[in-house]
Amino acid sequence: MASRPSPVRFGGPWRLPAVADSAKPFLERNYFLFRRLHSLSGIVPIGVFLVSHLLTNSSVVWGLTDSRKALGEHAHAGVATFQHEVDFIHSIPFLLIIEVSLWGAIAFHSILGVFYAMSGKGNTHRYAYQDNFRYTLQRISGYLGILFIFYHVATLRWGWTFLIPGGTAWSAEFAASTMATILRGGTDGITMPAVLVAVGYFLGISLLVFHFANGLWTAAITWGLTLSASAQKRWGMACAGLGAGLMAMAWASLFGFLLLDPAKARKAEEAHHAGHGHASQVESPAADASK
Repeated sequence: MASRPSPVRFGGPWRLPAVADSAKPFLERNYFLFRRLHSLSGIVPIGVFLVSHLLTNSSVVWGLTDSRKALGEHAHAGVATFQHEVDFIHSIPFLLIIEVSLWGAIAFHSILGVFYAMSGKGNTHRYAYQDNFRYTLQRISGYLGILFIFYHVATLRWGWTFLIPGGTAWSAEFAASTMATILRGGTDGITMPAVLVAVGYFLGISLLVFHFANGLWTAAITWGLTLSASAQKRWGMACAGLGAGLMAMAWASLFGFLLLDPAKARKAEEAHHAGHGHASQVESPAADASK
């Protein structure tokens, strides 16, 4: 058998693969690393925050089961529980640093996600399989999710009240009543512009929950944890169950605030603060809505 000819060397060892790699773009050369960092950032800290955020917001509903907070003339267990959760969050040391770190992770995940989505192609028009539809919906939920997060943060955290029907500013001291006023468009019933905002919230939180749950399923593949079809199926069922639970909390939060009477919630918050020795100079939701 003839021996295989050795590669030609010009002044040094033959390094054609290294030359080819150096010609690739930076993200493509480091695809393995950035793919896993992108996957990891979607779980920690973004996914962890999403779960805790939905758990806190849905306390306006599950808090109704706490009979200890339902005592008193103006008491509302759901409102009191939610306010207690918000007070705890705002008492955490270095909260601003945590928020900035979270925003950085969201920016990193979003930029890489858009890059990967733009460089990938779905085949739903040719192969209408479940995984293909999930891949396409993952991209769509990512795009729309970024817009929803921006609106949510801009209106509630940055105080862009011109984007809120009625112009109510969210207050951490009167968290439930101001959130209810924002989603209802005022204190006197639900306005039509507020309905559009509520629909936007419904779509936004639903898409984000799907994006996270489906992302958990693909993350296990990315990290090589579910290589067989049976393992992927079992993990898919677990992710679907988690997604259903998170979706229930998300919808409970939205409808819990939407159906909450802002005036009654305000009185419950005042009773809660009075019972804990808090004083506040924050204006009422009715005063905010009238601006």
